[in-house]
Amino acid sequence: MGPISWRRTPPPDHVQLRLPDRDVRVAVKVSERAVRLTLRLGVGDPVMTVPKTVHFPDALDFLERHRGWLAERLARRPRVVPFADGSLIPFRGEIHRIEHRPETRGTVWREADEGAETPRLVVAGGAEHLPRRLHDFFVRSARADLAPAVARHVARLAIDLPDPRLRIKDTRSRWGSCTAAGELSFSWRVVLAPPFVLDYLAAHEVAHLVEMNHSRAFWKLVRRICPEMDAGRRWLKTQGASLHGYGPPA
Repeated sequence: MGPISWRRTPPPDHVQLRLPDRDVRVAVKVSERAVRLTLRLGVGDPVMTVPKTVHFPDALDFLERHRGWLAERLARRPRVVPFADGSLIPFRGEIHRIEHRPETRGTVWREADEGAETPRLVVAGGAEHLPRRLHDFFVRSARADLAPAVARHVARLAIDLPDPRLRIKDTRSRWGSCTAAGELSFSWRVVLAPPFVLDYLAAHEVAHLVEMNHSRAFWKLVRRICPEMDAGRRWLKTQGASLHGYGPPA
């Protein structure tokens, strides 16, 4: 009997893979459009995408050949910290403790007692609403910090530009983007970083309103409106990935 085909046997929705330090659940996604086997690592389970015509043993062989790659990437993945009571979460570069007060009215606010080592982000209401309320709080805070930073850097350009539209998103591939129509998008997670990181990111995307590239002229413009850009770039390169471990996955 020939190899078992995905077309003849219902595919599993996941497979278990044993690595040296853990057992990993790998989600299986069978695709009509895929032309080759791929393995992707996000915040949740790794995902193996399988073309519908690929045979089951071939998919397992592919996963086996990438066992070392997967183990290495998992070891480098950011530590996951949920939005939950007692979790320690950075906010504007300072560690805060999440404190749930179900009996209190309101949404989310910051508290810092004089002399206390760790300030708090207090979340009111039912526990089932806590992750969403914290997420919404960070989105609002990111917009509140980014809007004046963008306006400040636009003014430093000293040229006549329409006010850019601002969007706050949750992306893993980039911290910000700029469209030809003048729309600036940012990851809300940048509000978890120190303020100088957010300021650099705002300057970076504002500079794209003039230079839609990463040429020498672009970087010269970024440095002109944000002289401390090197510190922001360095922080994102060395510590930025850790921000994706907090709260709900992107």
